[in-house]
Amino acid sequence: MVQCLISIEGIDLNAVNRAGETALDIAEKSGSPQLVSMLKEAGATRSKDDGRPPTAAKQLKQTVSDIRHDVESQLQHSRQTGFRVRKIAKNVKKLHISGLNNAINNATVVAVLIATVAFAAIFTVPGQYIEEKTDGVSLGEAHIARKASFIIFFLFDSMALFISIAVVVVQTSVVVIEQKAKKQLMFWINKLMWAACLSISISFISLTYVVVGEKERGLAIYATVIGSTIMLTTIGSMCYCVVRHRLEESRMRSIRRAETHSHSYSMSVASDTELYGENYKRMYAV
Repeated sequence: MVQCLISIEGIDLNAVNRAGETALDIAEKSGSPQLVSMLKEAGATRSKDDGRPPTAAKQLKQTVSDIRHDVESQLQHSRQTGFRVRKIAKNVKKLHISGLNNAINNATVVAVLIATVAFAAIFTVPGQYIEEKTDGVSLGEAHIARKASFIIFFLFDSMALFISIAVVVVQTSVVVIEQKAKKQLMFWINKLMWAACLSISISFISLTYVVVGEKERGLAIYATVIGSTIMLTTIGSMCYCVVRHRLEESRMRSIRRAETHSHSYSMSVASDTELYGENYKRMYAV
């Protein structure tokens, strides 16, 4: 457009507006080197280069024009920044929802696996079962049925089985659309899966005391120490991550409430940037 205008024969390249600015002055303020170069090649000059000292009124108009231009530039930059932040936040939100869906699907698969293992374990106990009728026992009873370790195994194996089945029933029956509801569902499913994993671990440890026998009790103690250390460390770390994430969410809610009481656009953009950096983590525990 500028090239077309300056090609018109007889056009005044150094006409000034009410603020006393020429086209070259405005082009330099806009920060467009291409326009500045084009106007200079056509013979355009700055208003201060005309050789006449500026009057007080002209200086005042120039100052007001400069301030208005700076404010408009800052507002434009703020709008562009806010738009970019919201666009990035929208894309990250899609990834966030996708991650929740993957976590829910993975929980279903793990629940089915735990239920399968727990169901099979009760029918493959060491020592097999009583096959001949004997006084004081019944047919089909496990030889180790009256041992304390087997009773512990039976209780926690049953707990793991039915917790996993409950998770599968919920996962195959409930359809969740809203993101907040998905997070809430995933929170409770995770806690149930923690309980199922702990139960199946305790079942395994209790049964080791039957399998290794009295003479090799040290192996069972070894399995107890290793299993307890690993599981308690893992569950403890996950609890720490959950608590930390909840505290961060609480802090972000406070920032949002403070933002609703602010009427400054620049503060709003800054808050959007901070919300993007804090609310959408690469990794967190539900």
